[in-house]
Amino acid sequence: MHFSIPDTAECSDEGGAYTAFNIHVNGVAHCSVRYSQLHHFNEQMKKEFGQANLPPFPPKKLPLFTLTPQQIEERREQLERYIQIVSQDPEIIGSDVFNSFLNQAQQETQKAEPESVELDVFLMNGHKISVSIMSTDQTDDVLETVASQIELSDDFVYYFALFLVKKEKDGGNSIVRKLQEFESPYISLKTAETEAKHRIVLRKNFWEPSMDNDLLDDRIAMNLLYVQAVNDIERGWVFAAKDVHKQLAALQAKGSKKEYLKLARTQKSYGFIQFKPCVTDFPQPNCPVIVSAGNRELNFRIKVANNQVKEGIFKVTRMRCWRITTQIPETNGANAHGDSKDLKPRLEVAFEYLVAKDKLQWITIESDQAILISMCLQGMVDELIMKKQGGRIKRPQDRVKRSQSRQFLRKDGKTALPKSISAPGHLGTPDTNGDESVSAAQRAKDSVRRISDKFSSVTLKTSSRNTRGPAALVENDVFEDSYIGDDDL
Repeated sequence: MHFSIPDTAECSDEGGAYTAFNIHVNGVAHCSVRYSQLHHFNEQMKKEFGQANLPPFPPKKLPLFTLTPQQIEERREQLERYIQIVSQDPEIIGSDVFNSFLNQAQQETQKAEPESVELDVFLMNGHKISVSIMSTDQTDDVLETVASQIELSDDFVYYFALFLVKKEKDGGNSIVRKLQEFESPYISLKTAETEAKHRIVLRKNFWEPSMDNDLLDDRIAMNLLYVQAVNDIERGWVFAAKDVHKQLAALQAKGSKKEYLKLARTQKSYGFIQFKPCVTDFPQPNCPVIVSAGNRELNFRIKVANNQVKEGIFKVTRMRCWRITTQIPETNGANAHGDSKDLKPRLEVAFEYLVAKDKLQWITIESDQAILISMCLQGMVDELIMKKQGGRIKRPQDRVKRSQSRQFLRKDGKTALPKSISAPGHLGTPDTNGDESVSAAQRAKDSVRRISDKFSSVTLKTSSRNTRGPAALVENDVFEDSYIGDDDL
């Protein structure tokens, strides 16, 4: 996951003015927290994992002195680096203390009180599944509720996941991100809806095409695969010859879903996610490219001279590492029309690739979906590691339920238990704290903005390449540093 603290907000409460740090996860505003909350979080982390397993936490300043803007910026950078380092540890990000803190912080930031609500979850063909949940339910709780309603076997629940999908201006849909366990889908959807039309979609959550075999004999699971395959083919994500398209159309007309899937799976890029058109520096700078991810690779379709398309395949096992950076346009204070507000930062994802024997090369993709591309790479790596270790996809009974008794520090300095109430058909724990104060959260109203809007309103430090800050480098645990010949490229 990609964590960042792109900027801060000046707030105030009964105790006076304070600085709120806006935490983004995978490119989306997640919560706004005070330094004291992060310090309390670090103290809990030390109890759980020990100081030796954590990076240094930015020290407190003397209470009698107000931080200067420069000191606030330094603290922001230190806190961002801290959370980026701890989020690289699989044991930490899977822990109760990490997930519960982020979930509670999201609820406080969005002033969310637990209430019984209806949430619409869609399939890729637009079919709607309405479920009764608590507004503060976390992602895995909602996924399991959806699976139960459609009678999906427990063995196959986590072969699927919930994704946030955006309705584009041209009428199409683009995947924004996979929803994480530490967030509440209902809250995340409401937040996203302030910017554009979004919906939550149920899609498969694995990359290896052979894993389809586990699902083909289950009617519900197979139908979910079929719906997604039809949608991917219709939108051009799966490449197939004209005669194959005719065969698929005939099978679809007959309702032969399993046969449709078996034929679709033989086609190139089946099961891939395709991203919006973007730009790459491979094989030369500023090449228009269509990037897709799947089957342990990134696929490039690069436009070259005479409108020809050249294909490039980059295996995940040949990527030594990757990183995300933000490029700041050269503005000199304004664009050609004298307006600097239209100049937005550009996201880039770059990976170091073994292109030949003993030769590594950085390849960069400039895309506003850079973080999603990075998450897809991480998903493929995680799946490879799982298969190498002989693991399997978890089931609901394998999931460790989050603690209902852990205390969290709020913006007002008080501690509170996570709030939850029972809804029909839903097990919950009543709130025993009795403190309904959310005044501090109500004053953090400037914290929910898209990352591009946040960057446009804050002064960013840039290097000679106009890159904002140090990029968090993701090391690839399945990188194979072995011989590769030119014929393999």
